[in-house]
Amino acid sequence: MMSLTAASTPLPLQRLHALDALRGFALLLGVALHASMSYLPGSQYFWIVSEAESSVALGVWFYWIHLFRMTTFFLLAGFFGRLALNRLGLTAFIKDRCKRIVLPLVLAWPLVMTGIVVVVVWSAWIKFGGVLPAESPPGPAFTADDFPLTHLWFLYVLSLLYPAMLALRAALAWLDRGGRVQAALDRVVGGVLGPAAPLLLALPVGLALFSLPTWHAWFGVPTPDHSLYPNVAATVSFALAFAVGWALERQRGLLDRLGQRWPFHLVLALLTTLGCLATIGISPGAEPAQGDAGTLAYALAYAAAAWSWTLALIGMSLRFLSAASPLRRYLADASYWVYLIHIPLVMALQVVAVQVDWAWWIEYPLALMIGMALMLASYHFCVRHRAIGRLLTGKSRPAAEAGVNVSPAL
Repeated sequence: MMSLTAASTPLPLQRLHALDALRGFALLLGVALHASMSYLPGSQYFWIVSEAESSVALGVWFYWIHLFRMTTFFLLAGFFGRLALNRLGLTAFIKDRCKRIVLPLVLAWPLVMTGIVVVVVWSAWIKFGGVLPAESPPGPAFTADDFPLTHLWFLYVLSLLYPAMLALRAALAWLDRGGRVQAALDRVVGGVLGPAAPLLLALPVGLALFSLPTWHAWFGVPTPDHSLYPNVAATVSFALAFAVGWALERQRGLLDRLGQRWPFHLVLALLTTLGCLATIGISPGAEPAQGDAGTLAYALAYAAAAWSWTLALIGMSLRFLSAASPLRRYLADASYWVYLIHIPLVMALQVVAVQVDWAWWIEYPLALMIGMALMLASYHFCVRHRAIGRLLTGKSRPAAEAGVNVSPAL
């Protein structure tokens, strides 16, 4: 059997439309996830807005999105990262990542943080009858181990993963001049991404989750948004996904396997997710995991579910979304901007929703529609045809309008 290496026959260029659409979908799902948080049971302990009446349905919705979204995102970031490196060359690639990852993080963070603070103050003002409390809760220390990265933590983690991957790549090239180690790694990757891929990839993630001294298991991989030192589980989970995406771009023929196996991965995703929910419950629990054999089994099942969903969605995208679509391309382009700015607006809409006190099935979709309409309008009229749009997407409008498949920023 012929080994799949970097020389494998590349997929037709239009096949990348599917992965670009999935990347945009993963970012936009983040808006839906954060918009649901005020309806989760116990949200008063981890979110600034809390509805008086929680929603079990939105709790399951949150659980499902949070289960796989960032694994999928970082895999695609690794895939498109290597694609961009091969297209641009090393020096231009480093400049490109600084411009489209580091610079948006540096520029957006103070604006987002200011917006969050304004909404927090507004919410407190309403809660206390038009006056602010004399004392406010202590804020972050803004030290390395207490820094509020907010939802922009994903850019910070990417800014760590790119140089780490480039350093590993340079070390391998220097040590493996004959290419034997790389060929062996290609064979290992091909073996891992076989029929047992979700289970094999789940092992390091599940063990990392189990190793956490305090793990709130219902919330899965702890979001590394409060420190400049990502936690162990997030580091293992997202670095592994990034590395798998990088390897997939090197051996694009492996994508054909994922495209063929999507029904199997989807069934496995459904079964493992249902098993996890049956074990942990459909509402978030306040107590940390016990750290026993049951916790280990749940951690491995959770990681298997995350990888099953990721591989299933990649396969389904390749199967059903490979054709070019102006609408999907537009939403994929807009998704970066939408995700950067969405948190203050989502929080503000949640503050309003608490005041109107309607049923969740009215408030939640209405807030999503209003929020998405405002954010897409801001993208269309203020970003898309301007310098900030070129900064975020890396696309000149003539090339984008003509349908040229330019590598996305993330």
